[in-house]
Amino acid sequence: MFWTPVVRWPFLFWFPSCPEHTMATPLEDVGKQVWRGALFLADYILFQWDLFQGCTVLELGAGTGLASIVAATVAQTVYCTDVGADLLAMCQRNVALNSHLTASGGGVVKVRELDWLKDDLCTDPDVLFSWSEEDISDLYNHTTILLAAEVFYDDDLTDALFKTLCRLAHKLKNSCTAILSVEKRLNFTLSHLDVTCEAYDHFRSSLYRLEKLEDCQLRFAVEPVEASFPQHLVYERIQQLELWKIFVEPVTSPIASASTAPRLFL
Repeated sequence: MFWTPVVRWPFLFWFPSCPEHTMATPLEDVGKQVWRGALFLADYILFQWDLFQGCTVLELGAGTGLASIVAATVAQTVYCTDVGADLLAMCQRNVALNSHLTASGGGVVKVRELDWLKDDLCTDPDVLFSWSEEDISDLYNHTTILLAAEVFYDDDLTDALFKTLCRLAHKLKNSCTAILSVEKRLNFTLSHLDVTCEAYDHFRSSLYRLEKLEDCQLRFAVEPVEASFPQHLVYERIQQLELWKIFVEPVTSPIASASTAPRLFL
């Protein structure tokens, strides 16, 4: 068995219901675990809740749906996306179990399939978690925030994530901001005979390439987020946890910076 029945999250003390997750998985099922990066991102959402209020949010690689559920307590609509019918079904159950968190003043979480390796969204009505035309119109017309929590562990998937982010940014009607959480994992590699952070290094290189991308339509401005915001959830906030923000704006706008970009982050 790769995943377990409903259990309590000791580090999510304020969740009255019991979201599903697993304690250990093979690599292909990593989305079924709750990672520190997701809790770190959720803490940031709780801290900056007013900046998410009334927004349409898209989470890429949502896994158990933690960040999406937290965002939906203040956002208008959250598209909680990943791949795999069993993972998405688990995510849907977690959303249902915690629907009371969004019942008063919160928004709606829509669990949908979004495969980074495919250019188009699945619209086949016979496929579970496919997109309706109404969903797609709402996504492209209203999304202003994109989230991704600790999905940077494989170089090919990291490349696919950044390509997906670029593709979506070109289709969105509004300027948007992406918030990415990552954990810098140290591993001893035989190829280097040393402790390295290859997946993290590839992530940072991808950020650099994105910022230097010559695009006639959009400008991507990258900034780190200071990890000084309060910790509301119970987990080990290690030094290796990082948050990055990407401002995406039309090239006709002034160059995005800490002073001129929309203040989605403090």
